[in-house]
Amino acid sequence: MNGQNTVAGLVLAGGRARRMDGRDKGLLPFRGLPLAAYGLAALQPLVGATWISANRNRDAYRQLGYPVIADANTDFDGPLAGILAGMRACDSEILLILPCDTPLIETADLQRLLAALSDEPAIAAAHDGNRWHPTVAALRTHLAADLQAYLDRGERKLQRWFAEHNPVLVDFSDRPGIFANVNTALDLAELDRHT
Repeated sequence: MNGQNTVAGLVLAGGRARRMDGRDKGLLPFRGLPLAAYGLAALQPLVGATWISANRNRDAYRQLGYPVIADANTDFDGPLAGILAGMRACDSEILLILPCDTPLIETADLQRLLAALSDEPAIAAAHDGNRWHPTVAALRTHLAADLQAYLDRGERKLQRWFAEHNPVLVDFSDRPGIFANVNTALDLAELDRHT
């Protein structure tokens, strides 16, 4: 990579939080900090700019000290809409993304994604040895127009859009536990107990 100015960071926090009884996952406390704060901290050494993609509780997310961007529409179109908003907000060549509810991902893990993103392909996504994690990825922002067209066709499946661009899958089989995410209050308690 040519430096931080070529890379921007985005923490995805734009969901409805249906499984969390409407509580925004990224704002839930985990070991004294909101969950989203961990992803923001992991991004900082690698990026020139950082955003939080959030469609609810934007003022609360702003309290974390980063600009908040919302999807272009209010239909909660999933992570691709947040990724598109991030691509449009930044002027960097690469957008490094991760979800707000994966506090175990560290800077070194994100560096692995960037290292795998050579001139081709345009996307590097994490793979834990069993399955891939497309919301932990590095993407070239020149894909914004293609992503907009995909969404305009009514498509919403993240893995399908990624697959259209032949992503490199970065092997994290040595650290599969970092992808533990929080979908319920029980998940949060389990994560705290087992890490």
